[in-house]
Amino acid sequence: MSRITAVPVPDAFETRTNATFEALMWALARPGTVQDLPAPGMAGLAETLLDRECRVFCDDPAFAEVITTFGAAQVALPLADHCFLSLGTTIDRLTQVAVGSVLYPDAGATVVAEVGFGPGQRLRLTGPGIETFAEIALTGVAPEFWAMRAALCRYPAGFDLFLICGAQVIGLPRSTEIEVL
Repeated sequence: MSRITAVPVPDAFETRTNATFEALMWALARPGTVQDLPAPGMAGLAETLLDRECRVFCDDPAFAEVITTFGAAQVALPLADHCFLSLGTTIDRLTQVAVGSVLYPDAGATVVAEVGFGPGQRLRLTGPGIETFAEIALTGVAPEFWAMRAALCRYPAGFDLFLICGAQVIGLPRSTEIEVL
């Protein structure tokens, strides 16, 4: 009796979204480390993270149009699982981001934002996934953002944050403590 074994071959979409997902998971596992994405910008994250079971908020109308192609329901900010936000201007909306609770920390949102890596506001990171500490520097983030994040992210409640710069990502899980230098 002969045995037929077939191995599915991933197409370009599956290869790209798998590589993006892997970069996102490593970014959260090793906060502060820069991970390479297969494509620049937030669209790759949206196509990887969003589907018809997700609720999303986007403060950029042009990008919100792109997001509609992935099938996620666009909702008000407090109801969103995934939030694509600008962190460079007024950040009053941050207080509306879902942070979950001690009993349901998984109800906390994932926030995605485009920023600049390199010269800029210096931050020292500590917590799970960081041996001693890590330092990063960012541009395009309002100075008051970090204090607001600290007030909202009281582990296990809080939100996870992906910072995108071109084809690179840094992940900051809710468990990461951030000191502004």
